[in-house]
Amino acid sequence: MSRLVKPGQTIGIIGGGQLGRMMAIAAKQMGYRIAVLEPTTDSPCGQVADVVIEAAYDDRKGAQRLADVSEVITYEFENIDEETANWLTEQTDFPQGAKVLGITQHRLTEKEAIQDLGIPVAPFEAIRTVADVDAAAKKIGFPAVLKTCRGGYDGKGQSVVKNIEEFKQAAEELVAHGECVLEAWIPFALELSVIVTRSRNGETAVFPVAENEHRNNILHRSHVPARVGDDVQKQAKEIALKLVTELDVVGTLAVELFMLDAGRLYVNELAPRPHNSGHYTIEACETSQFEQHIRAVCGLPLGATTLKSPVVMENILGEHLEGILDATPRLSEVKLHLYGKEEAKPKRKMGHLTATAESVEEACQKLDRLNG
Repeated sequence: MSRLVKPGQTIGIIGGGQLGRMMAIAAKQMGYRIAVLEPTTDSPCGQVADVVIEAAYDDRKGAQRLADVSEVITYEFENIDEETANWLTEQTDFPQGAKVLGITQHRLTEKEAIQDLGIPVAPFEAIRTVADVDAAAKKIGFPAVLKTCRGGYDGKGQSVVKNIEEFKQAAEELVAHGECVLEAWIPFALELSVIVTRSRNGETAVFPVAENEHRNNILHRSHVPARVGDDVQKQAKEIALKLVTELDVVGTLAVELFMLDAGRLYVNELAPRPHNSGHYTIEACETSQFEQHIRAVCGLPLGATTLKSPVVMENILGEHLEGILDATPRLSEVKLHLYGKEEAKPKRKMGHLTATAESVEEACQKLDRLNG
């Protein structure tokens, strides 16, 4: 798969959201041109792209037009139509390929793949019909989490169930949308994530471990370095490197982890793309996750992932945007990133803030002062 896509050539991106936007900005700084396939007008990525192809993600003609103008194709989110992904793999330079997409698009397949590598995941059972509920409940117990196998993010498509009655009710609602998986509840002390990159030439690099704070199932803040011991950080990075290598990933892989009090780690989910919890890398690392992804799919050498200073990233949701805009005169201590989305809906990610400092605690204080 060794191939060099040189600056000046065009990178095609499937998906016009904020991840595509930040990927495009990093690529353009390196001299690449950008084409994006996105069904909506004036998308975050479309605003900075050189070529915008307005078409559905499963539109074969749209994919063909993207291929016609691009030397290499990547994506900003994993929910790409399976037939389109297979066609891209066979007919274009699509180094990430359809294999990893197929694994990560389906939660049950993903968990089986992780487990097959000997990496701990929460005990789980497939729920294909409501008739599977009783047997699964006996095996997994309560509390547990029922999730749809496809789609769902930021807490959507899942339900915490504490007894058989709640489980049956949730199953009736979620199974109507397709196959589900029941996972045992992990009594975690912390949520962590690791961004790891593997180039089309086989080179790997891993970013510092992030400690993630969620509110209402949506990432609120990422703290780096994570406030865990060196042994836990080492274990998390080793898991990420094993996954990116054994699954033959090209590009970025985000690994979300649960840490128990004893320091034991369980993999929660994978995302084969840049990740919300890696936004801190733009200001705080020698190379950002977005530049690293571009380097990987284009066959350039990977950049250093050294952390330059402690950092905290905070998401800006729709309900926060007006307050942040009113606070712009006080932005001297933090960096503001807005994504160019037209409508500020509640719980919608509109941007993020990044604060660097001598410590994670001091970075949090900078964000608190702005928000206060």
